[in-house]
Amino acid sequence: MYNAQRILVTSALPYANGPLHIGHLTGAYLPADIYVRFQRLMGKDVVYVCGSDEHGAAITIRARQEGVSPQEIIDKYHVLFEEAFRGMNISFDIYHRTSAKIHHETSQEFFRHLEAQGEFEKQTSEQYYDPEAEQFLADRYITGTCPKCSYDKAYGDQCENCGSSLSPNELIDPKSTITDAKPILKETFHWYLPLQKYEAWLREWIEQGKLDGKELHDASLWKNHVLGQCKSWLDNGLLPRAMTRDLDWGVDVPQEIEGSDGKKLYVWMDAPIGYISATKEWAKQNDKDWKDYWQSEDSSLIHFIGKDNIVFHCLIFPAILKAHGGYVLPQNVPANQFLNLEGEKLSTSRNWAIWVNDYLKEWEGKEDELRFYLAKNMPEQKDSDFSWKGFQEANNNELVNNLANFINRVLVLTHKYYDGVVPEIDEDLDIAGPRSEDEFAFHDSEYLFLFDQLHDYSQKIRRFQFRDGLKSLLEISSYGNQLLQFNAPWKLVKEDPERTKVVMHLAIQYVTLLSVLMEPYLPQASARLRSMLALEPLKGQGELLEIGNQMAEGEHILPSGHQISASEHLFSRIDDKLIEAEVEELKAKANMQEASSQVDSSLPPIKSEIVFDDFSKIDLRTATILEAEKVPKTDKLLKLSVDMGSEQRTIVSGIAEHFDPADLPGQAVVVVANLAPRKMRGVESQGMILMAENEAGKLAFVSPSEGFAKGFVVR
Repeated sequence: MYNAQRILVTSALPYANGPLHIGHLTGAYLPADIYVRFQRLMGKDVVYVCGSDEHGAAITIRARQEGVSPQEIIDKYHVLFEEAFRGMNISFDIYHRTSAKIHHETSQEFFRHLEAQGEFEKQTSEQYYDPEAEQFLADRYITGTCPKCSYDKAYGDQCENCGSSLSPNELIDPKSTITDAKPILKETFHWYLPLQKYEAWLREWIEQGKLDGKELHDASLWKNHVLGQCKSWLDNGLLPRAMTRDLDWGVDVPQEIEGSDGKKLYVWMDAPIGYISATKEWAKQNDKDWKDYWQSEDSSLIHFIGKDNIVFHCLIFPAILKAHGGYVLPQNVPANQFLNLEGEKLSTSRNWAIWVNDYLKEWEGKEDELRFYLAKNMPEQKDSDFSWKGFQEANNNELVNNLANFINRVLVLTHKYYDGVVPEIDEDLDIAGPRSEDEFAFHDSEYLFLFDQLHDYSQKIRRFQFRDGLKSLLEISSYGNQLLQFNAPWKLVKEDPERTKVVMHLAIQYVTLLSVLMEPYLPQASARLRSMLALEPLKGQGELLEIGNQMAEGEHILPSGHQISASEHLFSRIDDKLIEAEVEELKAKANMQEASSQVDSSLPPIKSEIVFDDFSKIDLRTATILEAEKVPKTDKLLKLSVDMGSEQRTIVSGIAEHFDPADLPGQAVVVVANLAPRKMRGVESQGMILMAENEAGKLAFVSPSEGFAKGFVVR
């Protein structure tokens, strides 16, 4: 696996119906970024792809809640994702989106190919149907009481209270989230992937890393909880899984296939194909062949995900790839477990989370500090915990007191004693060795320690042991601090200036190696340190491999006579007051969320938070209704002519069941004036009338005060 000519790395596509929190970062994106940056430094041909997952029922639910279109939802969160990843220096080669044309085409090609090969089974079954909305209900469109914990707001696929996986027919008293109607069972058909057909080779591949007797990956490098979850599914027997849904948002089943009308691809079929379509787009932009990364035996595929996505990436997607034929299977799926927050489970519904975009605004310039603490606490084998106090202690004790302190001491003393020039040395002189059983150690043996640390660091990252890789890095600065303490160059320089040169020369080699090893974990600090050392910025073009070869030959990383630049502090201490404020704000937000959830449950919940820029895009104007009439062949729509002062417009509004058209002329209203026009029953509507709705569903106009009836801006 390590000798693969090419490495393709993916991170789970974030679902575009809500912002990212730190649990997402530490689950799928930070570990992948560390791995990718390291492989680039080792000279590997590595491509890192990701993108927004923009299909599925949850997005249409969020759109309905916010009163906007699904396209507006995905556009909003795609931008937020890009800002978050860019701010945290996640180094994708491409960040794509599944709404792109190339993705729809790629997903449909997969479906078309599998259908042509006879891989699907077409099955008819009874599924829940909303008779009022006149549509089949995806699992997330059904709520009811959980049969396992009695939580009364469980979804048709999962109870978010107890975490149990469910099917809609298990819910007690199910209802539609669209109309609150009690759903009925109605026959429909879908295309199913017969997973049971692939059990034998999936088991061989998962448990032994082999396929048809040929070794494909080292199963001993897979995490125990990943293998355990896969084996559990295999032992229980795989069942056919539907690859299509009755939805109005998603990738269409190819139209030429009989029965495709109204059918969309199951989001867990089209989403992982997003890795392929993203690679295709990257290859097109960079004059590469995407097939080299997906269809060549010399390519290694690595999926970084959270543990809730294990089965999809280890069983279902590999089954799709193998059934299609010609694609490589994952070499590893190093899924992380979950990150908790202040001892409690992260919860978006409770607002018990640290949102990445918020952190970037409030802690500008401290992106590396968050990367460091998340890497130090990465939930690689078991759930871990983020605490603001722990964040502060890691910053103050390890980044400031250990790493930054060592680097600053070395650079300051080099300027003080040698005007910033790396001194010439006598390598045969012994110095005090902090790691040696003897009192003294030779320069060469101390330099060999650095080479051993480089090797250990590299092995840890190759094995996806990122916490241990970070420990190897910090051991260098820890031993470097001991080297200075043992030899006390500030005293030794007066007694033995030649030995002092040996100490400082070695310490500078420590710092130079750190400037490279820091890059996968602390890219901003690494770049600043490289500047202090007057070295070229790292470009991810095999620099670490070159250094390893230098060290193996006994060459110094930074030669004598090299002039370094001025030193500056890489990290600063974090004050108690800042941490206390964060903890208080976290609790306050959660309490506010809890209080709002306890308000009259008959009222709809407050929609998700927006920023001022979102609101400022809406142009609200006062207007007066001039004429009103029913839209023919409809029960709910009225065609309104409204006077906005500067112009008159036609607006179609679904209020016919609440108002007599004859009573509406002269009614003062508030209009959304910059809403894109759309046709409704052949009539172009040029805006929207604002209405209030009570618990009984009765509507009332939002009316301006007397004297403000036409053309005034509502702020």
